[in-house]
Amino acid sequence: MGKRKADNGGKRNHKKFKASAIIEPNTTGIYATCTRGKEKGCVKELMNLFTEKAEEYYDLSAVEDDEETDGEEPKELSIEDQIKKEVEDLKDTKSKKSLFSALNLECECLVFIKTKKPIEPELFCKKVCQDSFRSKIKTTRFTQKLTPVTFTVSASIEELKKLCTRVLAPHFHQENDQVPVKFAINVTRRNFNAIEKDVIIKTVAEMVGRDHGHSVDLKNYHKLILIECYKTSIGMSVVDDYEKLCKYNLQQIYEKST
Repeated sequence: MGKRKADNGGKRNHKKFKASAIIEPNTTGIYATCTRGKEKGCVKELMNLFTEKAEEYYDLSAVEDDEETDGEEPKELSIEDQIKKEVEDLKDTKSKKSLFSALNLECECLVFIKTKKPIEPELFCKKVCQDSFRSKIKTTRFTQKLTPVTFTVSASIEELKKLCTRVLAPHFHQENDQVPVKFAINVTRRNFNAIEKDVIIKTVAEMVGRDHGHSVDLKNYHKLILIECYKTSIGMSVVDDYEKLCKYNLQQIYEKST
C-alpha cells in the first residue's frame, strides 16, 4: 500500500519560524528571566519600569542637550522650514529618550532589553533592586531575575579575553589603591556550545589574576562576575550585594521584603 499523499495538492507544509534577534558585539543591556509564556508581558512591564526609573535616576534633559550647537546664531526660517524643524525636533527628542529597546530573542522565559547611555546596566540594576527592596511595592508581575550586561562580544576565547580586560579593570585592576577582592564567577549558557563552561571560568579567573591579592571565594565573595552566554554572544558584568538583593530577582525581593 502506497504512502498517503497530503490533501494540499502535493505541496509540503513548511512551518514558518520568526527570526530571532542577534545580540551584536559591544551591546549593553539587561537580560531578564520571566514566567513561561509571559515574555511579551515581561518586556512591556520592564520597559515601563526602566523608563520610569531612568527619569528618576538621570537628568535626561542634559542628555538631549548634548547634540545642540553652541554659540551659533539661529537662522531665520520660513514657515515651511519652521514646521519641518519642529517635526524633526520631536523625532529627535523621542529618539533620545528611547534609552531602552527590546530584542526579540524568541527564547522561552528569557528577554533582553538593550540600553543606551547614560544607562550603566550594573549600577542601574542594583539601584532598581534596592528601590524594590525598600519600597516593598510589587512593580512587576512576570519578571523574575535581572542580569546586567556591561558589554558583549562574539563567542571566542580571544574575544572573551578582550571582554575581561574591558569589564574587569574598574573592579580588579585599578592603577592606584587597588584592594584585594574575594570573587566568584557565575556562568549561564543558553543555546550556546561555542566554549565549555569550565574553559570560560578558567579564562576569566586567569584574567582577574592574583597580582593584587585577589582570591576565589565561592561562599563569601565580595564581587561576583556574571557571564551570560546566548547563542553567539558572551556578555559580562561585575556585581555586588548580589546575595543580599536576592540575586537580583524582583519576585524574591518582593517576597522577602514583605
